[in-house]
Amino acid sequence: QVTLAESGGGLVQEGGSLRLSCAASGHGYDSYAVAWFRQAPGAERQFVAGINWSGGSPEYAGSVKGRFTISTDTPKNMLYLQMNSLKPEDTAIYYCASGPIYYYDDYPNPSKYNYWGQGTQVSVSS
Repeated sequence: QVTLAESGGGLVQEGGSLRLSCAASGHGYDSYAVAWFRQAPGAERQFVAGINWSGGSPEYAGSVKGRFTISTDTPKNMLYLQMNSLKPEDTAIYYCASGPIYYYDDYPNPSKYNYWGQGTQVSVSS
């Protein structure tokens, strides 16, 4: 069983920055990939970024590429999402997720992830 807990959300003005954190605990998560998804009101859950827990090349959604950076700190069992140049359309609940992802094409598919955090709200004002 893997437990994920997000933190770091909040209200920020357009153009600002936030760093989201996700603390992982349990067994087996270090052999999985980890990712960030987001869900705006009335919208489907959307892939943001993903990476193998031990590192490697990250995968990003086109809408955040060049503005967001995903990273892991394996000794601390932490996943991060650094978000810069935030836009109002980035407003959503952000979730971290973990699962056995073996192909880059599978990163955006939420059904591939076994474990999810409770989410943290990010609001960007214009």
